[in-house]
Amino acid sequence: MSLDACTGCGDCVRACPQQILSIAQDRVILLPCDECTFCGECARACPEPVFGETRIMGHLVAISGDCLTHAGISCMTCRDTCPEDAISMRPRIGGPFLPEIDTAACTGCGACIAPCPNGAIGIIERNMADAE
Repeated sequence: MSLDACTGCGDCVRACPQQILSIAQDRVILLPCDECTFCGECARACPEPVFGETRIMGHLVAISGDCLTHAGISCMTCRDTCPEDAISMRPRIGGPFLPEIDTAACTGCGACIAPCPNGAIGIIERNMADAE
């Protein structure tokens, strides 16, 4: 799997039933609007080796300092929407539990991004050597 192989043709975008892919700067990107179900339609439509056969993406999610828990507000939306149970809540004294991401369990599907009420979840590049 390599984004460098992407030609920006858009075949994967048209094939995606979740409509979560787009083309930006001549490369495919994941839109933070819904989750990837790993159906494989993008890989079947793509003429290049951009999409792998595994249920793991070249990125994973990261929770920023904008998370409501940092403002003392209890929220577990990200944990509750993660289909892989990759987000857990770490107890702390004097404040709401803090979200923690298990990078080994995170597939990068994006299910937690859109539901976050404060837009505090984004994506970061995954070290694919660690994922193999």
